[in-house]
Amino acid sequence: MNWKKIIAILAGVALVAAFVFKLKSNKEIATEKIFHYDKEQAIQVEAQTLTLEKIDNELVFNGNFDANKETKISAETQGKVNRVFVDAGDYVRQGQTLVQLDNSLLKLQLKSVDVQIEGLEMDVNRYTILAQSEAIKGVQLEKTTLGLRTAKIQKLTLQEQISKTTIKAPFSGVVTMQFTEVGAFAAPGVPLLQITDIAILKFTISVSENDLSLFQLGDTYTVTGDVYPNQPLTGKATMIGSKANMGGSYPIQFTVNNIKGSKIKAGMFGEVSLQNKAVGKGFLIPSSAIIGSSTDPQVYLVKEGKAQLQSVTVSQKIQNKSVIINGINEGDVVVTNGLINLFEGANVSFN
Repeated sequence: MNWKKIIAILAGVALVAAFVFKLKSNKEIATEKIFHYDKEQAIQVEAQTLTLEKIDNELVFNGNFDANKETKISAETQGKVNRVFVDAGDYVRQGQTLVQLDNSLLKLQLKSVDVQIEGLEMDVNRYTILAQSEAIKGVQLEKTTLGLRTAKIQKLTLQEQISKTTIKAPFSGVVTMQFTEVGAFAAPGVPLLQITDIAILKFTISVSENDLSLFQLGDTYTVTGDVYPNQPLTGKATMIGSKANMGGSYPIQFTVNNIKGSKIKAGMFGEVSLQNKAVGKGFLIPSSAIIGSSTDPQVYLVKEGKAQLQSVTVSQKIQNKSVIINGINEGDVVVTNGLINLFEGANVSFN
């Protein structure tokens, strides 16, 4: 046999053996580096020892008051501000004059149109007599009559413009901001004053989807301001949100008559309270401690240092907590936090 062929074969076998050895060595190193979860190691959790509680029959939801109406008033026509009849803080009634713009030029134009109308009316009367006696052509009477109608329309236009120079309050309220002074120039769309109506308030809360069914459109609820807790008000639900906000809660708005003297101001905080019909006793635990589906809710109990799954019955949810009425007993320890790695039979530890 050719020695060169034998050496080549031996070299190839040695190369393959070295490659196989390297792969085996790399596999052993990789295996050593992989984390092997020790199922016997105790999982650190937070837990709660259960006590039977009387479920409070009053639910409270916090919110804030806002003005029923608020608007910035501007002129519909341009002109110099001749007078400002109110100051910031003044209470005004609907229809009260707030600002008077200069209308002297418009009034002169109105007088000119009045003179024009007077002359045209005289011409119409004279041409009517002449036309009846066929002293003039009827077309001349028609032109004069049309001229009179045009002048009267012009008069109405000027009267409307003059009326718009007197700016009045669109509703009753308090002047909360003043943007102009006597001598300033007013233009359409430029705010002159701001009026806020707080005789009637809007009170808005945000509730979770679980509490949304507690409120009905048109029903009345007790609303109190934080600074006047002893003066409860009646709030009528006028809006129930149909779309959740970024936080996953739904807005509910109430209309409330303010305390006499408009003591509650826009921006103040308050709360709405209602009696919960599902009154009784149960175990109150965080809703986050419940796993499984809505038809088969479960919790983890800690028994003899191990996690044990237990089916429960949820009677109601109160904000971020759930009331359990069946499946657990007083003195049981339920896991409330640290559920990610938890499994049936796992060793657990808690403080």
